[in-house]
Amino acid sequence: MRTSLMIAAALLFASPAMSQSVSNVAPWDQPFLPPAPEWNGASRDLLRDASDPWVTAFEADADHDFSPNYVDTRAWFDRLDAASDLIRIEQFGVSPEGRPIYAVIASKDGATFDPSKPVLLAQAGIHPGEIDGKDAGMMLLRDIAFYGKDDLLDRVNLILIPILSVDGHERASAYSRPNQRGPRIQGWRNTATNQNLNRDYLKLDQPEMRAVRGLIVKYRPDLYVDIHVTDGMDYQYDVTYGYNGEDGVYSRSPATAQWLDDAFKPAMNVALEGRGHIPGELVFGVDDQNPRAGLNDGGLGERFSNGWGSAAHVPTILIENHSLKPHQQRVLGTYVFLEQAMKLLATDGADLRAAAQADSALRPTEIPANFVSDQQPTATRAFKGITYETYDSPASGRREIRWLGQPDPQVWQMPFYSSHPTLTLRRPEAYWVPSYRTDIIERLRVHGVTMETLDAPRTVPVEMLRLEDPRLATRANEGHVQITVAQVTPQRRDWTFPTGSVRVPTDQPLGDIVVLLLEPQSSESFFAWGMFPEVLSRVEYIEGYAIAPLAERMMAADPALKAEFEAKVAAEPDFAANGDARLQWFYERTPFYDDRYRLYPVAREN
Repeated sequence: MRTSLMIAAALLFASPAMSQSVSNVAPWDQPFLPPAPEWNGASRDLLRDASDPWVTAFEADADHDFSPNYVDTRAWFDRLDAASDLIRIEQFGVSPEGRPIYAVIASKDGATFDPSKPVLLAQAGIHPGEIDGKDAGMMLLRDIAFYGKDDLLDRVNLILIPILSVDGHERASAYSRPNQRGPRIQGWRNTATNQNLNRDYLKLDQPEMRAVRGLIVKYRPDLYVDIHVTDGMDYQYDVTYGYNGEDGVYSRSPATAQWLDDAFKPAMNVALEGRGHIPGELVFGVDDQNPRAGLNDGGLGERFSNGWGSAAHVPTILIENHSLKPHQQRVLGTYVFLEQAMKLLATDGADLRAAAQADSALRPTEIPANFVSDQQPTATRAFKGITYETYDSPASGRREIRWLGQPDPQVWQMPFYSSHPTLTLRRPEAYWVPSYRTDIIERLRVHGVTMETLDAPRTVPVEMLRLEDPRLATRANEGHVQITVAQVTPQRRDWTFPTGSVRVPTDQPLGDIVVLLLEPQSSESFFAWGMFPEVLSRVEYIEGYAIAPLAERMMAADPALKAEFEAKVAAEPDFAANGDARLQWFYERTPFYDDRYRLYPVAREN
């Protein structure tokens, strides 16, 4: 069946043009996609003619539906670097397949940034098929270098990561993203190790994410822009963007969210609209079969860039350009966004920096975690929709959506669902991580977390956590088998930590990150990602012929224990009928029982 489908697809899309050179290929516009509304935005004047010596491959393509491969992109940037004193390239990592990961830096400061200047870090290609930011960044850097926009660097420095997931970028074909209109050759969503980098901001599994975290620690950007392209429903907006805390909802960085609400968003929307684009807030539909059922906030998890940025107090904006708009429209909207972001940082960057510093000083005693969507809407959002109809599909056997490509003249009033925490974590003074967990210590170090490393063994009074009924997931996720634990039982211990162990204080700007990573009940924790499976393994056992008489002696010697056991038997019929469970209950109360079974090895200091 799969073979016949692939043959049918090849016949459907094959044409003589597909065998011609790239520059002559007509746009491959998937005929099954909804029609795109006509667009003739003023930002088209940013395009340079194909005869220009600094034209990009995107601009040179007759249909502006092409994005160059890794080698050609790097060659173009190398040429720009050689020709302009304002541009330099910095390698900051290597991919699993051995490709350099690099940033292109635009500055008038030379090798060392003026610390008084705000820094904009724009990242493209974390999902390589969603590559608008690369093509927009090439155009903007070219215009800064040669076409009169160097004044943007008078008060701001720009760092562009043109391709973060470089291996995924090179797993390119015309069949990568069927729900996206261009470019006609697109990279693959995941990395060479089949990982989604936009799920790795906290656990830091992948070399790409560890590299970008090191770049952030080095340059400490005042604004971090993560550029994506959407999936999902049709609508009028071409550039949607958002951040945790938008419109006054909860944020771990409330001052930053307030600045983005009050200063950034209004000015950005005016700039985009003035150049012929339709900006909007991030769109996440709640029902694929009913577009008007409502929207939600997409979740606030720290595994994503915007959630991590809120917890790390790095002002972070997630751009989601609309996948059903042509590549040209999306790229030019991204150009306008990046240029306007630089202008805003030049005028208001000091206020943003002050807001981020205020957020970094916060030390909440309670940290909400494990957010889920509300069951009832919390607001109504005005929404610019696209007309649609439904029809009976012989393929699905149900009613399906057919988008008609025309702006709906009526503004939709959409229910909006926020998120709420299902867990509240208490902030301890510090955590202790044993030296043998070098992997955990290294991940914390890459995050930029401040730690004290022991140069000699130290015995300290701590709170250890006994994990009650941990559950393993039934399938893998992002290379891990996740584990959930609904309850932990604190136990006071004097514990000796060997040389090389670390004390991790929470009185630091990344303190919230520390709590979210090291509390086992947190859905973003190292434990939840399955990185402490050893504590779930029992080592010693006892046979029934030994524990049964021992249990009988225990009851005879301890009336209170006997009463507790009999109460459990009376209250729990399943337990009463399970001889192994009954004997296990006694075994757990003997000194023979493995004291470290389900004992989480990271300790709290209160």
